Amino acid sequence: MDFTALKKYDWKGFRWTGEVRVGFIRSSYLFLKQINFNNTHMIKLFKKRSFKTFSLVFSAGLTFYSCSMPQESGEQRSTPIDRFSLVNRHNVVLTQPDTLASLSVGNGEFAYTVDVSGLQTFPEYYEKGVSLGTQSQWGWHAFPNPDNYEWEEILRYDTSAIGQVISFPVQWKEGRKKKVTDYFRTSPHRLHLGIIGLEILKSDGSKVEVDDLEDIQQELDLWNGKITSEYTVEGQPVKVELFAHQEKDGIAAKISSPLVASGQLKVKFRFPYGSGCHVCPGYDWSQQDKHTSYVEVKRPSQVRVSRTLDSTNYVTDISWEGNGAFETAAKHSFLLNAQKGQETLEFTALFSKEGEEILPDFEATANSSSQGWEEFWQSGGVIDFSECTDERAEELERRVVLSQYLTKVNCAGSLPPQETGLTMNSWYGKFHMEMHWWHGAHFGLWNRVELMEKSLPWYFSSLAKAKATAARQGFKGARWQKMTDPYGDESPSSVASYLIWQQPHILYFVEQLYQDRQDQATLEKYKELVFETAEFMASFAKESEKDGKYHLIAPLIPAQELFPANATDDPPFELAYWHYGLNIALDWQKRLGMEENPQWREVLDNLAPLAIKDSLYLPSSTHPRAYEDDFYLHDHPVVLGAYGILPKTDMIDTVIMKNTLEKILKIWNWDSTWGWDYPMMAMSAARLNMPETALEALFMGKEKNTYLPNGHNYQDKRLRIYLPGNGGLLTTVAMMAAGWEGAPDRANPGFPDNGKWNVKWEGLRKMP
Repeated sequence: MDFTALKKYDWKGFRWTGEVRVGFIRSSYLFLKQINFNNTHMIKLFKKRSFKTFSLVFSAGLTFYSCSMPQESGEQRSTPIDRFSLVNRHNVVLTQPDTLASLSVGNGEFAYTVDVSGLQTFPEYYEKGVSLGTQSQWGWHAFPNPDNYEWEEILRYDTSAIGQVISFPVQWKEGRKKKVTDYFRTSPHRLHLGIIGLEILKSDGSKVEVDDLEDIQQELDLWNGKITSEYTVEGQPVKVELFAHQEKDGIAAKISSPLVASGQLKVKFRFPYGSGCHVCPGYDWSQQDKHTSYVEVKRPSQVRVSRTLDSTNYVTDISWEGNGAFETAAKHSFLLNAQKGQETLEFTALFSKEGEEILPDFEATANSSSQGWEEFWQSGGVIDFSECTDERAEELERRVVLSQYLTKVNCAGSLPPQETGLTMNSWYGKFHMEMHWWHGAHFGLWNRVELMEKSLPWYFSSLAKAKATAARQGFKGARWQKMTDPYGDESPSSVASYLIWQQPHILYFVEQLYQDRQDQATLEKYKELVFETAEFMASFAKESEKDGKYHLIAPLIPAQELFPANATDDPPFELAYWHYGLNIALDWQKRLGMEENPQWREVLDNLAPLAIKDSLYLPSSTHPRAYEDDFYLHDHPVVLGAYGILPKTDMIDTVIMKNTLEKILKIWNWDSTWGWDYPMMAMSAARLNMPETALEALFMGKEKNTYLPNGHNYQDKRLRIYLPGNGGLLTTVAMMAAGWEGAPDRANPGFPDNGKWNVKWEGLRKMP
């Protein structure tokens, strides 16, 4: 194609902003993907967004060509979706303090959550809501261990039905073992890096409280990753503009107010000790003598606060515009005030292990945020519900857009996320590997598989410990941890240690990568994880002399966690997932030109069937009366995941699964469920060609299916946010729109075909 005429065009005065810019960049991006363009240099330029002329010339010429390119199977669009308008119609706007509506900025590696003031001015007020976190993937702290607690002290030994002795780190209730248990559950914990808020004084010198803010107008601009907060204090206006840098762990803010000039408004930095609480912000202000904060002046307008908490060290670099002053207010507490008479105060705060000498200013941080978020929204999949007439469509679109933002901020980093991401601590800030699927699988369906891949290095770094666990228990391969930390250490738990459904997750993830890339490099890179995982799974399944089948036998606890570890066999979801995972592993051997592992094939071909009674799938083969006992009608109805999360196999009879879904809908105790249960039910209903039931599941009016104004999935007073619910929603809606393996051959096969769901989408991938 000849671009000569376009290159000679006089672009002077062309405004490279707004929707025009968006359209050009998007056209270029789609074309590159559609033609599998793989010029490394040009792709790098595209990602850096440093080539306006290239984008203008390239996309203007190719827009017409790209429109004629074949679209992905089932893709529902005639003209490109206006992504800018779609995203911006769901910007979060607040007009009053709401402790459950805190807003975050971040980049997957770092997040900073603010109150209605625009910074973290009232952290205590928000503690019982969505608390105000400043957290990173690298920020961890462990309490000292003067009593030399050893992890091996808390092992308990169970014997399986075939006489295999297996050790598990469990929770002890008394004596030294309880102290050891408590230590290894709380250490390490994710660290709150520091509170950055405002100190505002009234005209009488008293401090402003949250109720003193009037005329509040706070907005999260999703397209740019910007939070703008405006309000008045005693009639004086205050405006705070906030961004998070997309390549560094920090923020920049611009504060404009006459109160800045009068000295009544300053920025306050406070640094806490680490906290061992279960669900909390992650800070402890009561241990002032257990940590240090050392201030070093780097330049006239830049300081470094070096932090030491036991064995943890990190720094906070702070810079500002103008001739302001950085002063010590109290131990671990500092104030930044502007030059007298200056109504605007701009500052940057970066958190890191080693420190940075040159900090990006407010404008550079704003540009980083705007460019990074625009790239995010312009890449990957998109779903538009604006032409749907069903009354639920607008709310579903809101949840979908905000869930994309939240999972990008909290779940797209170098570690598997904790259930509350980088917003606040839950389970001491540790992450749960059985939840990794809910946090990450949606990225593949939304054509953002690279965001999921960022967390996969953890599996490599923890592989040796996973193999040691399997060997200690008498198995082959690698047994993946459940409740764990950056170092791959297993946290003691009388439930978590017995779970097994996290084992195949890595196989699901790397298969997503391979299907995206179809290349030898991916096979070579991840084959060790695949093979070690499959080796454990095959050795965990035990052959029965009675029927010649391979069973998943006690001690184990299924995903429906209320079943006893020593009396539970053959949970249906786990059996189906074993079937899926071993199939993947054998496919990888075939792709690599290797011979099949005969033991994996033997186990796969002879896995025990899912237990059935009265034409219903049982939650365990050893609990035939489970549906008659109220006790077992609680927690996750995860039997539905066997044909919902997972595709159809010969193990599944769709008639029996439909019976099971209908039975569960009638009898289950829904108040005991969790946020990802509703998407899971919807996936099962969609596969069973029950689209209205799928929607009813997504909108079931239960507390744990609540989506807050900021988009977070609320659970209860203890666990105010729950990102597995957001991730599950994104997976399900993508599946309902783009389809799945064996889906009906019609547009949007998971939505009702009743004329009310004219769902438009592009860039999504079918679910297996």
